[in-house]
Amino acid sequence: MKSVARVFGLFAITVAISEAGAHAFLDHAVPPVGSAIHGSPAQVRLWFTQELEPAFSTLKVLSADGRQVDKQDKQVDRANPTLLEVSVPQLAPGRYRVVWRALSVDTHVTEGDFVFEVAP
Repeated sequence: MKSVARVFGLFAITVAISEAGAHAFLDHAVPPVGSAIHGSPAQVRLWFTQELEPAFSTLKVLSADGRQVDKQDKQVDRANPTLLEVSVPQLAPGRYRVVWRALSVDTHVTEGDFVFEVAP
């Protein structure tokens, strides 16, 4: 009985690990999460741990008062389908919030947000 319980336990752990690996998690971003940068970026770029489904992945940049300030041209890079990006106009100094939702090609959804600051 103990060996059956061990095998079942190992199987459950393996399934949990493979399920966790099936999500597109945020790997890194430019501007970096929580950063203060000098000068406005031309784009906000997010790299994920898995390829994304372009039609169902979203990316917004919001001002401190909650207005969407990006150019609403989000896209998944064709050459690198783990990269989600959106253009931004010249951003004034201040704090900005990036809000994303990523659908990986295996249909798992993750979402999140972070802030960065454009320093004067």
